[in-house]
Amino acid sequence: MICPLRRAAAWLLVSAVFLGGCGKGKDSEKEKAAEAAVPVLVETANKGAIDHMIITDAILYPVNQASITSKITAPVKRMLVNRGDHVRAGQVLLELESGDLAATARETQQQYEQAQANYETVRGATAPEDRNKAQSDVQVAEQTVAAAQKLYDNRVALQKEGALAQKLVDDAKVTLAQAQGQLTTTQRHLEAVRGVSNREAIRSAEAQMNAAKAHYENAVQQVSYAQVRSPINGIISDRPVLAGELPPTGSPIISVVDISQVVARANVPVKDASALQAGRPARISGPDGDIPAKVTVVSPTVDPNTTTVEVWVQAANPGEKLKPGGTVKVAIIAETIQDTIIVPANALLNADDGSSKVMIVLPDNTARERRVSVGVRQGKRVQIISGLQEGDKVVVSGGLGLEDKAKVAIQQPKAEDEDEDKNSDEEAKPSPTGPPAKDDKGKK
Repeated sequence: MICPLRRAAAWLLVSAVFLGGCGKGKDSEKEKAAEAAVPVLVETANKGAIDHMIITDAILYPVNQASITSKITAPVKRMLVNRGDHVRAGQVLLELESGDLAATARETQQQYEQAQANYETVRGATAPEDRNKAQSDVQVAEQTVAAAQKLYDNRVALQKEGALAQKLVDDAKVTLAQAQGQLTTTQRHLEAVRGVSNREAIRSAEAQMNAAKAHYENAVQQVSYAQVRSPINGIISDRPVLAGELPPTGSPIISVVDISQVVARANVPVKDASALQAGRPARISGPDGDIPAKVTVVSPTVDPNTTTVEVWVQAANPGEKLKPGGTVKVAIIAETIQDTIIVPANALLNADDGSSKVMIVLPDNTARERRVSVGVRQGKRVQIISGLQEGDKVVVSGGLGLEDKAKVAIQQPKAEDEDEDKNSDEEAKPSPTGPPAKDDKGKK
């Protein structure tokens, strides 16, 4: 028989071995489960603001320009500016030959002064003199009629007494009739001088004076055209004519551009242009960096050839670094969407049907697939219109190939990854007021 003590010891040994084996199996299962969990990085879906950005290429134009032509046909006397010179509005750029025009101006000046003198004479002397002469003629005519009447009466009396022939009476009658006719004429002339002739004479002299003045002013203006002036502030961009040459009729003889500000003209698709309006903030990016700008013009019509809408974005051009004719990038903030779900763009995945999806992590560390509707994008951020709620933990790394309901292990992002994401988010937010300020060391 086996000793009871030995039997008990054997039983304890077997139990210990069994229990030890069971504990080791549980630990291995936990290790296998941990090894099966997929490591992922997550970020929380939060509500915030995101800008609807429209980014497109554009061509630069000056804010103002002038192609100046000559108003008179004359050779160039001398050029006063060269290409690249800065000029002011009203500054003389070149002079044309004007000797013949100056002579014409002096001639018309003399004619004007003569017309002025004639007007003063008519108004102050000729008109009263005509009136006085007409009155004097009436008085003489009245006296002549009285004398002829007296002569006729005397001869009639003598003829009745038989002392005078009838022929002399008839002659006196004719003389009286002539005197009466002359009196009537002078009376009518006096009425005309008093009523109309005086005013018309003054008006005629005044009209001649005004016509002479107009001719003189026109001649002076023609002389002034010999000095070609700049209508705007700017820079001389072209000067195709040299001293001594006769400029072609209707062709520009000098060109001025104002590039203190530039206008970027972009062709924007109709669906994007519908959200734009004048005054919206924007940025113009070129080889020398980017500068703040704003929308000034949104064309009300669509170009039938390109089915796009022309949009003008204007910006100051400090240092005149941006040159007209260059190609730049234009970023326009069409609108700022407030209180919307925003997630990193690398959280988006393509579903089998071509739609968009994301993977979220539940509190039990289980990954679940969510179909989402995507809105606008800004840099590395994207708007989620539907499919997510605020606070959902979205997989931003490790989601590719991750199956629905799979176990995951949330990893902590590295410090350099966090800094890179933060910097990229800041760069994706174009400031409407200007680029980020620099400190004394040149660091942003």
